[in-house]
Amino acid sequence: MEYFTAALAWLQNTGRFLLPTAIALWMAVGDLRTRRIPNYLTLGTAAAGLAVRLLTDGLAGLGDGFLGLLVGFALLFGFYLAGGMGAGDVKALAALGAWLGLRLTLFLFLYMALAGGLLTLIYLCWQGLLIVKLKRLGSWILSWVLLRPHGGGAGAAPGTGAEARKGEGVPYGVALALGMAFLCWQVLSR
Repeated sequence: MEYFTAALAWLQNTGRFLLPTAIALWMAVGDLRTRRIPNYLTLGTAAAGLAVRLLTDGLAGLGDGFLGLLVGFALLFGFYLAGGMGAGDVKALAALGAWLGLRLTLFLFLYMALAGGLLTLIYLCWQGLLIVKLKRLGSWILSWVLLRPHGGGAGAAPGTGAEARKGEGVPYGVALALGMAFLCWQVLSR
């Protein structure tokens, strides 16, 4: 019985952050290799997160896990609808939200967004596209300010062209894993 109590204490304090970080790294590797995060991984992660929250924190933890799942999904769903990321990325944040709960899911979203922005800048510099994208962004902003239509030409919103839909760019699973690793480090180093 004391082993069970010790395992439960580890899971509640440390494992609740280390395990989803390891899963996020697994998601990132898969996203880098195949440009997809499979459903079995996101659904299994969500189910495991909710089970751990119920086991370690009771019904209150389960409720917080569901809130984290819903908020994680909601935070990225608009980006998915706009074509800015894939459905796997949305489901991955929701699944990790089940482990983290509402408050920490919001922090993960922030850290993931910062990592994603940095990775995007690095990628654009590496591809030699940073100046082109900045010019396109400036043109789009000027067109928007002047209330001109945003057709498919130079005034089109950045990242809405065919190149954005072909899967080019940064696999966001990497940004998610970096954000999760930073959150894990931050929580466990207290």
